[in-house]
Amino acid sequence: MNPSTTLHHGDAPLTGAMLWSAAIILAIANFIAVLDMTIANVSVPSISGALGATTSQGTWVITSYSVAEAITVPLTGWLAARFGAVRVFAIAMAMFGVCSAICGLSTSLGMLVFARICQGFAGGPLMPLSQTLLLRIFPKEKATAALTIWSMTTLVAPVVGPILGGYLCDNYSWPWIFYINVPIAASCAFIAWKMLKRYEQPLLKNPIDRIGLILLVVWVASLQLMLDEGKELDWFSSPAIIALAVIAIIGFAAFLIWELHEEHPIVDLRVFRHRGFSVSVLTISLAFAAFFGINVLTPQWLQTYMGYTATTAGMATAWSGVFAVLAAPIVAILSSKVDLRRLVFGGVMWLGLVTLLRTIATTDMGFWDVSLPIMLMGIGMPFFFIPTTSLALASVDEGETASAAGLMNFLRTLSGAFATSLITTLWDDQITRNHAELVGLSDSDQSVRALLENSGMAADAVLQSIDRLINGQAVMLATNQIMAAVGIAFVVAASVIWLAPKPTRVVDAAAGGH
Repeated sequence: MNPSTTLHHGDAPLTGAMLWSAAIILAIANFIAVLDMTIANVSVPSISGALGATTSQGTWVITSYSVAEAITVPLTGWLAARFGAVRVFAIAMAMFGVCSAICGLSTSLGMLVFARICQGFAGGPLMPLSQTLLLRIFPKEKATAALTIWSMTTLVAPVVGPILGGYLCDNYSWPWIFYINVPIAASCAFIAWKMLKRYEQPLLKNPIDRIGLILLVVWVASLQLMLDEGKELDWFSSPAIIALAVIAIIGFAAFLIWELHEEHPIVDLRVFRHRGFSVSVLTISLAFAAFFGINVLTPQWLQTYMGYTATTAGMATAWSGVFAVLAAPIVAILSSKVDLRRLVFGGVMWLGLVTLLRTIATTDMGFWDVSLPIMLMGIGMPFFFIPTTSLALASVDEGETASAAGLMNFLRTLSGAFATSLITTLWDDQITRNHAELVGLSDSDQSVRALLENSGMAADAVLQSIDRLINGQAVMLATNQIMAAVGIAFVVAASVIWLAPKPTRVVDAAAGGH
């Protein structure tokens, strides 16, 4: 349930400086919740190195946060109704700061992942509740301004995340990407409670679907653990991976059956009966998974194999967000004039074509050779994201908009976490496979070895040099192969949208809780 659809505007709205101060506090809350989804992207190599973990294990720092956040989003409506939106917001904000501090103090990967899970649980309600409270304190005639503020922080945060994460890792140390949240969260929680507690609404003792929640946690956690641990344990040759797969499948089946028959389901799966909603969610999940996955992969590739610092890698990848912000107003105008399916198809197909262009990357690429395609991808992001959200919500009955928005946000966030594990695992596997093939093909006439030996290089050094060259090419090939697969996924997602019927009503995209 999305609480923004159950607002009451009987309270006298804030005015003047007080109104904008409250708006800034709420926008900052949404900003840091979204920021923490991307700030760790460029920091994975630094964190892995400091905590003695592999880079693929380091991605747990990203996926654990995303999965925990996705799980708490469907709970937000129930929590807000039961305990009060302002109270839940203030507590979640404070807990976000506490968990951020624990993240920074972590001395092992296990401790950090646990702290990130807790941070994700706290961060999940911040996004929908910041939107809810903005609408509650703004007068009706200024609701559009409130939603614009909220939407812009959602678009700007992913831009700032990689840059800020890279800068802090290079100039200070990785814990600072979490420590910076602490004073912000503490002040936001205190000020929000003092300013907004008079806007608290009567509480409702709605029942909670405990069994549905348990089943949701079980199958999501099992699937994510299977994806994260699969490579380390050699996939289905490991009894642990087989057990996790079985638990995930049985848990998912039980979850579907229970939710379809529960009177107050934690996730209302009945909205999938609307073809337009089902198709839109499939499109947004596929496209977001593809986009989020390569956004995690790119900084790892740049830092680990291309010699980029965390700051430079962040600068290179942030361009997509800059151009997304610039393109967003154009999309907002076109959304009311053009068939939404056309905008979605054009936006996702654009992302696919640009990704396919990235399959010709080489180890000799300069900064702008890397940044330009990422920059071009940013143009396509709003053209698929905003119209797909509108199309999905316009396809369901008005009374179902809340459930549809929560479910869409849950699946989108979850798809990003799953894609991160899948893409980084496939990348590592392809590097190993490519390396093995190149060893058999390279320097078959021994000319390179002879050249290096004649230059006075020792035999061991010659072998190391050749292996380094082979490994560099294996990584580059693997990166291009992943880009090709992701490009095809974008093209499939773009084509799927035409299965949706043309919507009969218009819904503000901001209602989707980006």
